Parts: sequence; C-alpha cells; structure tokens
Amino acid sequence: MPPAVNRALPAKEAKLFREVLNFYENRQLKNGLKAADQILKKVPEHGETLCMKGLILTHMGRREEGIELVKKGMRMDLTSHICWHVFGLIQKGEKNYEEALKSYTQALRFDKENLNILRDSAHLQTQLRLYDGLVDTRHTLLRLRPTLRQNWIGLAVAYHLSGNLSEARKVLEQYEAVLKNVPDYDVEHSEVLLYHVRLLEEMGDTSEALAFLDLNAKSRAIVDRVAIIEYRARLMSKLKMPEANSTWRNLIEQNPDSYTYYKGYLLNNDVDLDAITPDTRDKALQTLQEFAAAIPRAAAPKRLALNIADGDQFKELATAYLTAGLEKGIPSLFADVKALYRDPAKRQAIQDIVEGIREELAVTSEPPKSSEPTTYLWTLYFLAQHYSSFSDHARAVELLELGATHTPTLPELYTFRGRVLKRCGDPFGAALCLDEARVLDLQDRFLNTKCAKYRLRAGLTDEASEILGLFTKKDASSPGADLEDMQSLLYLTEEADAHLRKGNLGLALKKYSTIQKVFNEFEDDQFDFHGYSLRRFTINIYLDMISWEDRLRSHPAYIHTAINASKIWVQLHDDPSIAKSNSPGAGFSDTEKKAKKKAKKAAKKVQEEVKKATTTSTSSEDKGLEPQAAKDDDPNGDKILQAPDPLERAAKLVAPLRTVAADNIDAWIVIYDVAVRRKKYLQAVKALNSARALDADHPELHLRVAHFRHTLSSATQLSPEPMAPVVKDALANLLPDELSLEHFNAQYSQKHSSDGKAILASAKVSRLLNAPLDQIEGSVFSVFNPDVSLDLKTALDTLTFLHEIKSSRVEEFKAACDSRFERSTVFKSPTEQAALRWNAAETEAVNGEVEKPEVIG
Repeated sequence: MPPAVNRALPAKEAKLFREVLNFYENRQLKNGLKAADQILKKVPEHGETLCMKGLILTHMGRREEGIELVKKGMRMDLTSHICWHVFGLIQKGEKNYEEALKSYTQALRFDKENLNILRDSAHLQTQLRLYDGLVDTRHTLLRLRPTLRQNWIGLAVAYHLSGNLSEARKVLEQYEAVLKNVPDYDVEHSEVLLYHVRLLEEMGDTSEALAFLDLNAKSRAIVDRVAIIEYRARLMSKLKMPEANSTWRNLIEQNPDSYTYYKGYLLNNDVDLDAITPDTRDKALQTLQEFAAAIPRAAAPKRLALNIADGDQFKELATAYLTAGLEKGIPSLFADVKALYRDPAKRQAIQDIVEGIREELAVTSEPPKSSEPTTYLWTLYFLAQHYSSFSDHARAVELLELGATHTPTLPELYTFRGRVLKRCGDPFGAALCLDEARVLDLQDRFLNTKCAKYRLRAGLTDEASEILGLFTKKDASSPGADLEDMQSLLYLTEEADAHLRKGNLGLALKKYSTIQKVFNEFEDDQFDFHGYSLRRFTINIYLDMISWEDRLRSHPAYIHTAINASKIWVQLHDDPSIAKSNSPGAGFSDTEKKAKKKAKKAAKKVQEEVKKATTTSTSSEDKGLEPQAAKDDDPNGDKILQAPDPLERAAKLVAPLRTVAADNIDAWIVIYDVAVRRKKYLQAVKALNSARALDADHPELHLRVAHFRHTLSSATQLSPEPMAPVVKDALANLLPDELSLEHFNAQYSQKHSSDGKAILASAKVSRLLNAPLDQIEGSVFSVFNPDVSLDLKTALDTLTFLHEIKSSRVEEFKAACDSRFERSTVFKSPTEQAALRWNAAETEAVNGEVEKPEVIG
C-alpha cells in the first residue's frame, strides 16, 4: 500500500478532484467521469479518484466495471475516509448492511466528524437494530450540528428505541426549550409534540401527559384534532376522570363504527368487552343498546352486543340484526357473524332465526311470493354458507341451486358454489363455477381474480394466466412476471402451491423463493424512512413502522412459504434423486410446454426492446447503486433443485418462525425436521418441547418423537459432547427410556383409534420401525372404519403415503375414497381428471362472452 502522503494531488488535479465530488453530488455523472479520467491520466494510482470513478460508473449502469475500480482504489489507499465511504455506499446498495456499517466505521476512524458518514451510519444502525451504537452516533451528530432540528429528534428517537425513555424525554424538553419562532399551524412541530405526549404516556406519567396535551392543544400548537381527542380520552380513562365519558362519546359520534371507541368507553366504565363477566354483561348490553338507539345508522354497537348477549336476549338481538342485514342484501353478513359460531348455542339460534325467515318468505312448491324477493335470495345465500361451515355441503348446494333458480344472475351464488365444491374435493367443478360467475360481470376484477385463483387450485395454470393477463400490463413478458413485479402475494402463493400439487418442485421452489424476496424487499424498503421520517417529523408513524417491521414475517404468506419450501428442501436432502426426476419439462403436458415456449419467446422480445431503448438513450440518468435484476437462467427451476446446501437454505427460512410463529405447531414440526438433519439436536428437542406445549397428542408430534428416539439410537456420537446428557434427558421427558417405540406407537394408536390423522401417523411410525408392508397397509385401511373421522386432506396425505411405500393397494384406496367423498374428483384416475378439464375459450363462447374488460395499464 502506498504511504498516506501519496494521496496529495498537484494543485490542478486537487481542484479537479473537488469538481469530481461536486459533479457526483449534483448528478452530473458524465462531467464527473471526464474530470476523474483527467486526474488518472496524470496520477493513475490515486485511490480516492479511482473509487469516485468507480462510484460514478456504478450509477451510470456500468456496475461490474465500477465495483472493480472501487476495489482497486481501496487497495491503493486504505487510510482514506473517502475510499471507505465509497466502499460502504457500494455495499449498502447491495443490501449488505453489516459490511456497509463496518466500512463506515473504518471511514470514521480517519474522519471522525464527517456528517454524511455519521448520518449514513445512524441509518444503518437503525436498520440493524443496533440501538446502543445509534445513541452514540446521534449524540455526535447533535454535538456537531445543534441547530438542526432533526438531530434533536433523532437523538430522542434513538433513546426511545434503545428503551431509555427518561433520556428521550430530557432531549425533547431541551429541544422544546431552545426552539424559537415556530410558525402557526406548523404540522412538523405538532407531530413532535404528539410524540412527546406518547412518550409521557408510555413512561406512565399520565397526568403530566394530559396537562402537556391540553396546554399545546389550547395554544393550537397541536393541529391534529382527532389525535387530540383520542389521546385525551385514553389519558382521562387512565386517570379515572369523569370527563372521559363525554370525550369517548365525542369520538363515537365522529366515527360510530369504530369498535375501539366503544371498547374504550366501556372500559372507562369498568366493563372489559374482551372479558365479560355475569356482573358486567347487563351493563354492557344496556350501554350498547343506548348507543344503537341514539345512532341508528351505526352497526358496531349492534354487532358488539351479539358478542356478549346470550339466551333469549341474544335471539332477540340477533333476529333484528340478521333481518336488517338480509333486507339490505349485505353479501358479507355471514362473514360478519361467523365468529359467533364458536358458541354452539348461538350457532343453533342463528340457524333457527334465518330458517324461520326463509320459511316466512317461501311458499311450498311454488316460486317465492314476497314483496321483498331479494330478502329471500340473500337468505338462501346466507343459509348455504351456514350449512357449508359445518360440512353439510349437500344442503348448501341444494340452497344455492334454489337461489340460482330464483335469480340466475347473482355472481355470489356461483362463487360460493365454487367454494363448496372446493371443500368437497372437486377443484375442476369449483373452477367452472367461478368461470360462470366471472362471465356475469367481465369487468369485475374481484371475480376475475377469484376465477384465476380457482383455476390455479385446479392445476389449470395456463388458463389462469389467460385471466390474469386481462388486467396486467400488456408490455410485460407474461402476466405472472407483472404480478411478480407488483408483489402479489396471493398470486405467488397460489401458483407455488399449484406447482407443488403437480409435483413440479423446481417451479414451486422458485415461486416460494420469490415470496421470500418480497419480504426481504419489504425489510429493505424501510431503510429510506430512517432519514425521511426524521426530516418530515412523522415520528409516531415511524415508530409504528419499526414495530411492524420487527414482526413482518408473522404474515401468513411468509409462514406458509417457509413451511412448504422447507419441506421441499428436506425432501431434497433426504432423497437427492428427486432433483434428477424433476428434469426440464417433467410433469408438463404438451399444451403447457407450448405455452412455456411461447412465454419464453415473448420474454426474449421484451428484453431485446428494453436493451434497444437503453442503448439509444443519450441521457445521463442515474441508474442507482442497486444491482439490476438478474436474467432468469433457470426458467423451470432445475438449478434451484440442485442447490448444494438444501438444509442451510431451509434453516434460513425457518429461523424467524421461532419468534413470529411460536403458536403454530406446524412451524415447530418443520423446525425440528431441519434441525435434526443438521444434527442440531438441542434445537430439535426444543422444537419438540414447544410443539408439545401446544398439543401433546398432535399426530405429527407423535411421529417426530419416535423419529428423534430412532435417530439418536442410531447416532454414533452426539456433538457437541457436553450437550449429549441435556438432549437425552429432554428426550426422556418426551418418551421415557423404559418405553419401547413399538409399545409407544401401540399406545398412541389405541388411544386415538377414531382419528384418521392419528392412524396415518401411527402407520408412518410403523414404517420407521420396518414393520411388514401388509401390516402397515392394514393399519392405513383402518381409516375407513365406521367410527373413524376422516377428512379430505387426511385421505390425500394417506394416499401420498401409500405411493411412498409402493403399496399395491393404491387403486383400492382411491376407489374407497372416491366412494366415501361422493363429490370429490381428486381421487379419480388421470384419464377421468383429464376429461373434467374444460376448454375455457369454448365455455366463454357458449356463454356468449364478447365484451372485453377495460384494462388500466
């Protein structure tokens, strides 16, 4: 490395270097590149100039060339803060935040008071949740620029995030004391004052928070009137002030359908709606009925009353609520009251009420004669949903057919019929029903989206793509690519599941990986707000966003993706030959192969057009530091299947589930599956204990406990050695040493002899213990005993298991299931299923589809 003195440039080149910095700051990239080249002609090994040239080239889209120059510049001068800063910017653009922060830390060693580096470091520390270091960095920024308002707020927020609320309060008080000449109705100052109130409330200084709020509300320093009333109501309730009731009433009058306001009002009167007792029930009902009478248009008090009423009183209130909803024709009425079905008595009462309404409106053996025919129609629709909710699908279909006879043009009847058929195991019939609903209103995006979703569930991926293409960008390489860019979790999840059901593990993994990338992007997107929110003083929203990002992966789509993708990775680890069997085009029909080829050609054409447009552009547009989207060189997912580290990929996926899905037993099961194969036995036994705490008799847990005992008994050594006694003791708590696996499995099978899932789990344990095939088959077929509860999903899982053990009784099992689940089509032969697939274009032609939807690009 050249000595540091070699960094000095001659006067002319030093002036040019300052111009390079200015050109870069003003995004005059071509001028900056020209000036950098002039310097390098005379001083070709000047590290700072090499780094700046590399940074400029990166912004101009010449990414690889630029990064190489930055690395070369770093080698020339490792003591320059500019080189380290540039290297940090490159790493930050690649989302490598840990390494970027290390680079900034190095830069600060050589320039301790560089404001730009300090500010970027603070953003990175927030992104990485390094709050102690963030406090130090914010202190330095405030010391260097005490006149900048955002530096005060930044320090207060840093203390808040680190949990030191008292210091955050002191900073805010000092800031407000030195602040002068605040203009009237300053929204930014108002947000800071509301943050101060929030801070005082979190600290428990309720009286002081209320006094501070009132003072600044009266002076009009706080301009958000709704926020003022909400804070006042909450603070007054905590202080048990008599004025709190009127404040809550004021809020209810402004928004009479906010459940939060009613709960706040009742809680102020010592009634907790989430924990009703016999002593508080009457008081709560009386209060809610008073609000319902005072504000007739409000639905919230009437609906809340149904949660707490019981007996005859519930029936009276429910009759009024349901009658009003049916007369208005509210399609979501059943979804609204479905939560009440947790109480069997309320479910029966609702059935009696709605059946009574239907009988009043209908005339036996004749078309309904009523002054309100739509009420009769929505009553049928409600009852169909009601009966389907507890698996009386035959009755639901009967009611839906009656409704279609009454009004054949109501899309909801067809959409719900599709849902009923889906629950019965007929994905093709369900998709056809949704297609009939879609044709009734071709411009309805909801119906089209629902239709595409059901086509995917039936495995009709190409037909689904046709529907999605009606509302996606026409210049996109494919509808799926556009929806992927739009981060449509619904589409990505459904298509991934569709490929998984068809056995296309590569494509399923590709889509699951895309979902994982979407969540990574959500996480990365917060970075820009670390600076923006403090500049705009939107502090309360910013703190809420930080909290939301911390639990981001608790989203159902991520949990579903992590579990399913990890199962595939575990399969690939257990049987690497699966990757070979999923060769290019495996599992695709001729039609699908043609569609893939057509899509590939379209994608290539779009790429050529984009490349041409980029080449002919003469602007010096800033391309940014982020790497461009990589070309998809694995269209069928063949390469991803052959990844050398399937267990490490699975471990990365399931790591967040330990905290965000702690109440999900399926998550703990897959965490065990990954940990035990990585020989992380302590993690594995912890997962089993967590699963046991949720459901000690869960079938999958029974299988995993047996698997763990079997694995440890065949393991030559438990490593690390100090953990061996801990693991063995923990296993002994799950499965006593004196109890053999055969006896353990027999006890479980006997205890749960009427549960189809338990029977399947017991058969899998028997296979683990190398029991004879005929014994395993006999155990499996006991699911058809009259006293055994067998649902569709368990039957499908059992069929998969019979395929795995290469049973000769597969067809016999399918025939028995086909007879058991009368409306199901999933157990039919491939030939019969192929006959059930319909040509969507022919169906639309028969239905007379001529209208094209309005497409909004």
